[in-house]
Amino acid sequence: MNNLEYIVDKESCENRIDKWICLQDTGLTRSAVQKLIEEGNITVNSKQINKNYVVKLHDIINLIIPEPVELDVVPQELPVEIIYQDNDLLVVNKPKGMVVHPAAGNPDKTLVNALLFHCKAQLSAINGVIRPGIVHRIDKDTSGLLIVAKNDFAHVHLAQQIKQHTFTREYQAVLCGRLKNQSGTIDAPVGRDKSNRKKMCVTDQNSKNAVTHYEILDIYRNNTLAKFNLETGRTHQIRVHSAYIGHPVYGDSVYGKAEKGVVGQCLHAKKIGFIHPRTNNYIEFDSDLPAYFREIINKFKNQQ
Repeated sequence: MNNLEYIVDKESCENRIDKWICLQDTGLTRSAVQKLIEEGNITVNSKQINKNYVVKLHDIINLIIPEPVELDVVPQELPVEIIYQDNDLLVVNKPKGMVVHPAAGNPDKTLVNALLFHCKAQLSAINGVIRPGIVHRIDKDTSGLLIVAKNDFAHVHLAQQIKQHTFTREYQAVLCGRLKNQSGTIDAPVGRDKSNRKKMCVTDQNSKNAVTHYEILDIYRNNTLAKFNLETGRTHQIRVHSAYIGHPVYGDSVYGKAEKGVVGQCLHAKKIGFIHPRTNNYIEFDSDLPAYFREIINKFKNQQ
């Protein structure tokens, strides 16, 4: 258990406490700080506070950071394609159908189980024992590139890039119907669907801004192959935005319709780029379209 104490000076006061603590090079994210506050592990002048507290000059802030909970997710020797790794991070090419981290209904055989086996449990702890190393996620039936942090230092830097929208994320998808404009931007806020909490939707209520840029790569008789660049990273963003403009991702039974012989949406995270947290150099990775994706494209090309 770590006990840390800080005294607020004049230059850094008048910040919300979660933001202020993140500026102290603690290695904690704001969500991690907020969780510590909720658990009563952060006090100001020996009193518990809420996450909206604004620090004041000479405040004495105490943090209790509990020892990491022993991981109860079992390492499993599962096939996973690692296309890059070093002491700080790795980039994996997740197959379609693999869940990223354990959850109700998927207790094992996830990407996290595979990573724990490969990395010998040397993964960042910021996102807790269920999601070690996971900086961002892609859906079970979305294939493609995912970055994983091996330590908290790398995790904090990578998460900050995602927050500041400097993280390159390029996807390709087959859409239902024929898009009219060669390229465009979908700027529509995304939030939880009130009628189905497992779904997201475009809404002005309890939502976050979401911006997706798209470009047509090819057009078939009744479908479109498109490239997407994410400016923001909301849950199901491409799937929700595509459905919103009337062209859901092919095979997406949640936001569109199920297709015979197709399991899940035809969506692939093809490219990822970021500034390496240790070297400060920009690096970028590209992946080939997987077999299931190429088969769908070839089917539509042959129908023309």
